[in-house]
Amino acid sequence: MKPKENNLEQNISRLVKLTGDSNQPSSAFTNSVIDNARSLLEKSRAGRERQERVKYWKVLSWAAAILVVCGIGFAIFTSQSGRMDKIAGQFVQSAKPVSGPAATDSIKSLEPAKIMYTTEESSSKVVATKHQDVSLALQPKNEQTVTTEPAKTSVGQPNVDAVPKLLAKENQPLAFLGREGALKDVQESRTPEQKIDSVRRFRDGEASSDSFSFRKANKPAFVGTPTAFLKGEPYSYGYPMAHGGTTPPNAEPYDAMFFKNYGVNPFIDTEDDHLSTFATDVDTGSYTIVRKYLQDGFLPPEKAVRVEEFVNYFRYGYPAPKDDVFAVYAEAAPWEFGTGRKNSFLLRLGLKAKQVCEENRKPAILTFVIDVSGSMGRENRLGLVKKALRLLVEKLTEQDRIGIAIYGSRGRMVCNHTGLDEKDKILTEIELLQAGGSTYAEEGIRIGYEMAERAYREGFINRVILCSDGVANVGQTSADEILKLIKEKADKGITLSAIGFGMGNFNDVLLERLGDKGNGHYAYVDTIAEARRIFEENLTGTLQVVARDVKIQVDFNPEVVRSFRLIGYENRDVPDEKFRDDKYDGGEVGAGHSVTALYELKLWPDKKGAVATTYVRYKDAEAKTVTEFKSSIATDEFNKSFEKSSKEFRLAATVVEFAEILRKSYWAKGANLDRVLERAGQLSREFKDDPNVIELVDLVSKAKQLIKQADDKPTESEEK
Repeated sequence: MKPKENNLEQNISRLVKLTGDSNQPSSAFTNSVIDNARSLLEKSRAGRERQERVKYWKVLSWAAAILVVCGIGFAIFTSQSGRMDKIAGQFVQSAKPVSGPAATDSIKSLEPAKIMYTTEESSSKVVATKHQDVSLALQPKNEQTVTTEPAKTSVGQPNVDAVPKLLAKENQPLAFLGREGALKDVQESRTPEQKIDSVRRFRDGEASSDSFSFRKANKPAFVGTPTAFLKGEPYSYGYPMAHGGTTPPNAEPYDAMFFKNYGVNPFIDTEDDHLSTFATDVDTGSYTIVRKYLQDGFLPPEKAVRVEEFVNYFRYGYPAPKDDVFAVYAEAAPWEFGTGRKNSFLLRLGLKAKQVCEENRKPAILTFVIDVSGSMGRENRLGLVKKALRLLVEKLTEQDRIGIAIYGSRGRMVCNHTGLDEKDKILTEIELLQAGGSTYAEEGIRIGYEMAERAYREGFINRVILCSDGVANVGQTSADEILKLIKEKADKGITLSAIGFGMGNFNDVLLERLGDKGNGHYAYVDTIAEARRIFEENLTGTLQVVARDVKIQVDFNPEVVRSFRLIGYENRDVPDEKFRDDKYDGGEVGAGHSVTALYELKLWPDKKGAVATTYVRYKDAEAKTVTEFKSSIATDEFNKSFEKSSKEFRLAATVVEFAEILRKSYWAKGANLDRVLERAGQLSREFKDDPNVIELVDLVSKAKQLIKQADDKPTESEEK
């Protein structure tokens, strides 16, 4: 029995004793007492259960009350946030530039929403907000505030703090900016003048983010692509790999890099075939990708090296023609490369297009097709796209027009073609883009070409500029299938520039093919400096094509030349019989661009005379008329020795040797980078004002060290 029931029995016993009855109590008496006791116990239990039920409902009532209070509070907070957004938008529209001491006061008073500071010496107003990728806007000092509503993106939410002028749009609460991150560090350090200089240098690529104390907010779980882990080691700090896992397949330095091996051209005996025909190529993507590999501390894949793109990255000082569209230059000298070379000569052919000054450039109708899929968030590659396009927009003129299409999970038009009188709107639409979703490249490119076709104007530059990592995983994903969409438009004069971004989950194959078949070119941007080289230093050459379907055919004299091989251009081969077939696709050459090709020759001993005749055939960019001309070189024009050849010739030869060794060409057997490095060092003194030649020395040195490390590493059999 329970304790209370034990007490009941004791009380019964005591009651019996008090009655003075020494005998046992009667059963009737006992049963009566027990029944009464049980009745009392049942009432006690019911009371306790009733108390428990009351307590339970009290708890539920309090919980419901708390939920109601929280809901009311949230509704009030949301309402107030909307009002704050509206107030912030009104403030942004009415804000005036400040300078001197007033700038410091403004910084203190505007936290956390906005900082605005200028100086009398500065011609610009810098506006900075906290942003995950530290995307900053630099606008002219006297420029009117933009009030245009940003278009909603189909991928992700509008990045309202990327452009401070549109701070309070799309119902994004002001609290979205927070009180931590970049603003705090800017506010608590340096004078306004120093801050302006730091922001400008960071934006223009002249300084890293370490040069001033910006602190990135909302740091993702994976930040940046690793550049310092051992080959084969798992990613410690990199983005999640495209196909899962923690270690790149086959111990590669980057995951999901797509290249195609086009092979290596063989030597051809002139008695079998004395003609060599190829389409011109002014692409440079291969060189900059390989440069990125080496700068990150890795040897590039052999198939990533396309020799002609290495050669055409450099400038050789060919004089531009004054009256004609092209001028041809030829130079040859004895060449020693690797082992087993006898009676070997190197022939350099250069094709230089006419110059067009910036003032005489035709107006352009440009359609930006921007990849905003999730992979473009890696390494902040979409941020680099924005900076590159901003450079391009700043170099355009009032006659130019710009349209924007994007694609992620789906493609769509963001901004119809508009003039630079609405430049702020264009820049804003670019800055508001965020990465997310899968990659429907086919739809995005199709929409871009449809926009370009609607905006097409005869006599203008009609160009689609694709900015992407080249990966497509929705719809048609192969180059051949996507090219079917653009061939018809390309034939009508709408050309394509394919600009690649990113390392890891990058498709070089697709972008190179699109640039080729889209009657444009392919370049790879790894830094803001490279973007400036493409879009600022040579914008006219990038945009304005002066000749289409350019093909070159070299006819070697079998009486003098025993055999020859074209170095590179494996994927630009043209059947000899198609040289004069004007329906067969060639290459496009922009204003001021040059094309360089190199041949290795074996000559018959003691034979003299004409060595080769070079034929160039092209279509005029406007009239579509076909022109063909020729140029020849003979043995008496050859340099007596390699050392006595021009510095430009020696530069081209050095670059060729570097590329041949990196791609492990059969014809580079016995060659090493010691001699290449020595020549590059000498050339850097001769080209002391050319940063590309100076950089070449560093790249050759890095490659040499990496090759040595690879050679010194024990093999698996040796480790066992």
